[in-house]
Order: sequence, then structure tokens, then C-alpha cells
Amino acid sequence: MFKIYSSLRKEFLLLINDKVGLILMFLMPLLLVFIITIIQDSAYKMVNENQIPLLVVNHDKGDQGPKLVSLLDSSGLFKIDAQDQIPQASLRAELLARGKMVALYIPESFSAGLESNAAEVSSILMDDLGLEGDTATGQKVALPRLSFYNDPVLQENYSYSIMSIIQSYMSVIENSMMIERMYENMDLQGQSEKLKKKMISNRVAIDQIIASNNNSTAIPNSTQHNVPAWTIFAMFFMVVSLGSNIVKERVNGSFLRLKTMPTSFMLVMFSKMAVYVAVAVAQVTLTFSMGVWILPKLGLPRLSVPDNFVALAAVIFISSMAAVSYALMIGAIAKTEQQANGFGAISIIIFGAIGGILVPTFVMPGFMQFASNFSPLHWCLEGFYVLFLKAGSWKELRSVFCFLGIFILICQLGTYFKLRLERII
Repeated sequence: MFKIYSSLRKEFLLLINDKVGLILMFLMPLLLVFIITIIQDSAYKMVNENQIPLLVVNHDKGDQGPKLVSLLDSSGLFKIDAQDQIPQASLRAELLARGKMVALYIPESFSAGLESNAAEVSSILMDDLGLEGDTATGQKVALPRLSFYNDPVLQENYSYSIMSIIQSYMSVIENSMMIERMYENMDLQGQSEKLKKKMISNRVAIDQIIASNNNSTAIPNSTQHNVPAWTIFAMFFMVVSLGSNIVKERVNGSFLRLKTMPTSFMLVMFSKMAVYVAVAVAQVTLTFSMGVWILPKLGLPRLSVPDNFVALAAVIFISSMAAVSYALMIGAIAKTEQQANGFGAISIIIFGAIGGILVPTFVMPGFMQFASNFSPLHWCLEGFYVLFLKAGSWKELRSVFCFLGIFILICQLGTYFKLRLERII
């Protein structure tokens, strides 16, 4: 028992003397969680809550252009900046100069084109029904085209979302004009309002239902996604501290001197693992505590901790073991501290990239989604997501424990055989 205590104490003292390693292991996860959560929460609010600044240039000579602007404004989705005097040729420059991200140009022939198209559609429909009505008069005007401008830094899917919103309001105007024209052709002017209101208001509602196992109606937020994800990322970065520590002791002969002492080498390795697993658990506790108590004070969503504390503790432990085992293997394989730090840090970034930490795996191409299955960070993240987002059970965690168990075994065996090859063990 005394040997175990002495070994643990020695490893703990070595750890606290590594100031850079402590900063990386404790300060970095707090900064990562804090910064990334704020950024993604702002992006979420920009899309779902805040109004989108929209520069509108309306050159339409009729009534439909102002009606479209009014519909967009009354939707509450846009903050309209109407500048009708700007020529289309200089709209690109004006968009960038005003610091706007998106702009909409409505041409002069907008109303005339819509009216001509409504008359043509109404006439075709009356002919198909075998009814006589007023035929379209005047010169036919081509269907108008709106021009949507966006800053090149704006993501493509965000631009498409805005265009889809504008298109939906365009459909409201077009349908309204067609109904009016049909009623006019049937000499029922002024009686179309009831039908128009019914068609506009009679839309199928869509209820958002979260597919969790506890029937929760809470919608996952930026905190639920980012706190576990970036905690795992920082947890694996202990490879910088532990990996370089292993290399240092191999190079300076500390491991060889242990063979001449009465203590067991396996006891020393067990002590290293125990201390760093405790550090990983402390990392998780610290970042999760920040998500529960500090982030809400900054106006960010609160982290909701899963009810199944035993499963949560098991996921934290096996994730910690995976991080420690990988750091031990890197430390055993690397020949210098620079190699351990460089390769260890870069490999963790790669694992994080393909594992869904940096970019969600569902947006990746098929071959990258397959590659993500070989990232330990992916399975650690999957374990936390099962508990935090899906309220999952032990059954859903089986694949997580299976892969991480195999990964830990490979890393431990790799460490053992490398040290055995060097006759350290």
C-alpha cells in the first residue's frame, strides 16, 4: 500500500510541475467550450431568432413590388433596409459598402410580368373548364426575375434558406393574383377575398418532435452539443503532457533505473494512468460545471446533465481511459519530446476532424463517415450524445463501449510491446 501511495505521489508531483501541460489540460477546455459555445449560439440565434438584415431595392412601377416588401417586413424574419434609389448596376458595391450580407432587387416590370402571367394562367384554366372569360389583353410581359445578391463569405446553405423564404412569399402573391383574375373572368369581382384568405391561412402545420428516449420536448441547444464535444477534444490533448513525460523518462534512463529498484514497473505505469485518468475526470467536472452554472449567467443555454449518472460516469471513465492509453502509446513510440508533441497534437486534430468534433459527421461524404468509425473521439462523442441528446440507455451505449474497449486494448498492447522491445519491461 505504501508503494502505491509513493508512486501516485511521485506522479502527481511530476504533473503539477508541468505548468504548460496543466494549462493545456485545464485552461484550454474552458476557453474552447466558452468561445465555441458563444459563437455557435450566436449563429443559432442569427438563423432562428434574430432578424436577417436585408437590403431591398424596389424599382417596380406597380403594386406587387411594395406588397412583396410589406410581406417580407411583416414576417418578422427580416430587418428591411429599403433603398429604392440605388441603380442595379451599383448594387454589388452598395451591398459591400453598407456592410450588408444579402440584398434583393425588384425590377421595373415585376408587377406587369406577374399580372401578365396571372392572366395567361387564368385564361388557360378557363379554356380547360370550357368557360368563357375575358381574354388577356395588351402586350404579353415575360415572367419577372428577382435578383438576389449575397456577400461571398455567406455560406451557400444560408443563402438558399433566405431565397426559399422569399420564394414562399412570392408564391403567396402569385396565387392571390391568379385567384383574382379567375374571379374577374367569371364576373365575380370582389368575391375572391374569402378564398384568398383561406388558401393563405390553411397551411399544414409542422410540429417539431425530438426523437429522445425519455419523450422530452426540449430542443437540444449549442451548450448540449459543444460542452461534451470540446471537453473530449481537450481530454485527448493530454497526449502533449503525458506523451512527452513518457518520452523524457525513456530517454533519460528513468525507466531503466526502475529495474534496479524494489518497486514494480507496472506499478509505475498504473500510477501514471491513475493520475491522468483523475485529471481527465477533473477536466470533465470543470467544464460541465461551467456549462451548468457559469454559461447561463452569460445568457447562454444551461447544460442539462443526464439523469442516468451511472452511465454518464461509465462514459466519462472509458473516454478518460481511451485518452490516457493513446497518450501512453504515443509516448512509447515517439523518440523525442518534439515528435510526441507534434504527432500527438496533429493526430488528435485529425481524429477530431473526422470524428465529428469540428464538423458534424452527417454532413460529410460517405467515405468520410465511414472513416469516422476509426476515430476514438467519434465514439467518445457518440457516448455523450446518446446520454445528453437522446436520453439513451445502456443498450445504445454497447457499440461505444465495444469500440473504445478495443481501442484501449490496442493502445495498451502497443505500449507494452514497444517498451518490451526496448527491454524497459
